[in-house]
Amino acid sequence: MNRTDRLYALVEELRSRAPRTMRAAQLAARFEVTTRTIERDLLALQEAGVPIWAQPGPGGGYGLNVETTLPPLNLTAAEAAAIATALAATRALPFAEAGHSALRKLTAVMASDPRDSAARLVQHIRVAQGPATPGDRAAGVIEKALIESRALEITYRDAEGSETRRIVEPAGIVGSHNGWYLVGWCRMRQAARSFRLDRIVDACVLEERIA
Repeated sequence: MNRTDRLYALVEELRSRAPRTMRAAQLAARFEVTTRTIERDLLALQEAGVPIWAQPGPGGGYGLNVETTLPPLNLTAAEAAAIATALAATRALPFAEAGHSALRKLTAVMASDPRDSAARLVQHIRVAQGPATPGDRAAGVIEKALIESRALEITYRDAEGSETRRIVEPAGIVGSHNGWYLVGWCRMRQAARSFRLDRIVDACVLEERIA
């Protein structure tokens, strides 16, 4: 068994035992490798974002948080490549990093053959990308404000280049052919306003909750 297949099988072995744990020595015997090899594999999986946890002491071992993982997916190579290409083509989409994180989780539970085929296919696809914009960085802050129903303080640069500091009660995000906009109640203007994400220079979530 090669390392890629072993990593995949290791996750499924821990999933099948959850919520119980398994010692590294047990896993080493199961996969016919050394304990040191299993420990390196587990560390690699943890660094890749797989929610594997360790319980020290007698009776301890390694476990998998199954509530935050997916079972094996039967995505084809073309389907996985299509998702990767769509994410690359929509780089300006808010929460793009969350999209890439989701893709990593999906590919982590794919069978090794289609995953490897998808990786080879993606190597032959190129999508032109522009530089990162302030809106890219603000998207995560806006997401937090929307989820927690909190007011936002933003620094906004208008079309003439003038910057203003405003408190906004966010209502949502709207996409159009002109770009992505934060829509909400602007307290400075005392009116509903929309703000282009790529013109938001800075943003922070306030403690104040909004209705």
